[in-house]
Amino acid sequence: MTRRPKLGVALFGILAIAAVAFGLWYELIGGVKPVEAAAQSASSQAAAKIPVTSFVVKKADFPVHTYGLGVVSPFKTVTVKSRVDGQITKVFFKQGQMVKEGDPLLEIDQRPFTAALEQAVAKKAQDEANLKNDQLNLERFQKLAKQQFETQQNLDAQQALVDQMTAQVKGDQAAIDNAQTNLGYTSIKAPISGRTGFRLVDPGNIVHAADTTGIVTIAQLQPIAVQYTEPEEQLQAIDKAYDSGEVPVEALTSDGTRTLSRGRLAIMDNSVSQATGTISLKARFDNKDNALWPGLSVTTRMLIDTRKDVIVVPQDGVQHGPAGLFAYVIGANGKVSAKPIKVSQSGDANAVVSEGLNVGDKIVVAGQSRLFDGALVDDKPQVAAAAPPTTTSASQAKIGPAD
Repeated sequence: MTRRPKLGVALFGILAIAAVAFGLWYELIGGVKPVEAAAQSASSQAAAKIPVTSFVVKKADFPVHTYGLGVVSPFKTVTVKSRVDGQITKVFFKQGQMVKEGDPLLEIDQRPFTAALEQAVAKKAQDEANLKNDQLNLERFQKLAKQQFETQQNLDAQQALVDQMTAQVKGDQAAIDNAQTNLGYTSIKAPISGRTGFRLVDPGNIVHAADTTGIVTIAQLQPIAVQYTEPEEQLQAIDKAYDSGEVPVEALTSDGTRTLSRGRLAIMDNSVSQATGTISLKARFDNKDNALWPGLSVTTRMLIDTRKDVIVVPQDGVQHGPAGLFAYVIGANGKVSAKPIKVSQSGDANAVVSEGLNVGDKIVVAGQSRLFDGALVDDKPQVAAAAPPTTTSASQAKIGPAD
């Protein structure tokens, strides 16, 4: 009977402790109910400004480029060969050296050709002496024939002998010219300006006019060409630009990150490859700094059109949604609204907006991940106020209404 009051006291103590703990918890949360706390948290989040980067819409010119893959090739490549047989006595160039047209490259033993020239000169002198004697005899025969002391037959025979010796002298002159030409061939000179390759012969080697391997190869580097292809869908635009005037072409590194040289379109092929559906083109580059090298793989960027005075915005400002493309437009009250837009042409860096935006509109180009329609933003202008440089590829650009 004495244990029951103690049990009641214990239960009362437990209940008192629980009440105190609940009171402390209620004070810590400010006495606000859970539903009211959630509502206040949402209200504070709605009032907080979301930091974004903005861009003021304006009109600008929009260059349209096509991109392709090409290989650098020299405009001219010459394999230097000997045109006479003989032994190489001198070499005047180093392998890989830049040479100019007319520079001496090597020399072949000239002695046999000098002797042949002297022999031809001597033969002509001999025949000229014989011709002079025959001409004197012809004059005597003509005088005697007038006095009836010589027959017409002997006079005609002497005239024929003079004509024969005249022809012989002309043949001797041709032999001299040929000997002089062969002697000139012993001094081999650069036929074009360019860079030499590996030398295939050394001093002391015997070369022949019938050799197929040649002595050295010279590749013209200034100017130089890039041969590349473009899809057949761009044929009409490229042809129109080609007929209108000079078409600028840039040669970029194979990854497209750096410009190597700038040139212009030089040649369009006269047919489209049915196997690949592409057309071959060749561009010409001055290449004064030798940035382009034969055989180098490059990416080409060709300007085929420039759209004048259109609304151009950074590509980062164009958003994709379930209903299509849209942009977050910042209103005068600092709140954003999702505005549907249409893009007529787009590329890597910017886009041409045909509908939905007006000049002077302020759109969000960075920080859209936290935005929602009606959100309050703290906008900062884009560092580059003007539209960024265009790298739009017409082969990749979307022409017409975007989805």
